[in-house]
Amino acid sequence: MREPIFTGSGVAIVTPFTHETVDLNALGRLLDFQLENGTDAVIVCGTTGEASTMSYRERMRTIEFCVEHVDGRVPVIAGSGSNSTENAIALSRDAERAGADALLVVTPYYNKASQTGLLRHYNAIADTVDVPLILYDVPSRTGVTIAPETYAELSKHPNINGVKEAGGNLGAIQKTRNLCPEDFFIWSGNDDETVPICVLGGRGVISVVANVLPAEMHALVGLCLANDYDAAGKLQLYLKDFCDAMFCEVNPIPVKTALNLLSLGAGDLRLPLCEMTEAGMDRVRRVLIQYGLSPSQA
Repeated sequence: MREPIFTGSGVAIVTPFTHETVDLNALGRLLDFQLENGTDAVIVCGTTGEASTMSYRERMRTIEFCVEHVDGRVPVIAGSGSNSTENAIALSRDAERAGADALLVVTPYYNKASQTGLLRHYNAIADTVDVPLILYDVPSRTGVTIAPETYAELSKHPNINGVKEAGGNLGAIQKTRNLCPEDFFIWSGNDDETVPICVLGGRGVISVVANVLPAEMHALVGLCLANDYDAAGKLQLYLKDFCDAMFCEVNPIPVKTALNLLSLGAGDLRLPLCEMTEAGMDRVRRVLIQYGLSPSQA
């Protein structure tokens, strides 16, 4: 029986950039904030980390730094997906060599692979590494959805640990849960679906909101894992406004804006992402105040 890479709330951590490169000192402070507030895993160089804008060298150095800084306190999961299978294999091998405990591998974007293509893509990657893979289904960004039947086939590979499911289709998740063995694990990829997915057997969340509210997201999954779904449901509803505000513009624009307003040092965005609209900035500032935080006036 496989064990889940982690249970609880894993933060999809932002990457703090300067104008030239990654600000590793700032990243260290963000990691400390997460670890001090109960985060159960760190997911580095994912969508929220703007990995698609990073050079290969930056990406590997950032993974190495996270591994060194976290120092085994929680799992470090490295984003190593690509729309080229060959590139995804190279990224995955190098992330493993950099010390990542597991890999998060997004479905190939732009190509719009068939289900057969997805099977071959993921199996090819899993065959070349010795650390577990978490699949990442996010059709709103990639244009392709992993079918429950495809999960059932992929779950047979010993290196495939489960999926970050951000498709927003709870019916498909139910079918996946029924088709796959118990040791194929599901994590919510949408903060506002954490409790519903945990009710269906999910093991937690890979969270954007945890960048700002790590203790709250850790507590939310903790209630689910303790089967206290009455309290978990209430906390999920309480967090809904915050979740919505963190996605009022393209992720990670709102969450990096929120961190910077709280003087937590998320750094710059990289083109093609840019600063928020004035309306978006006002919304983020209002939601921070609503949840008892104190944004700067900048």
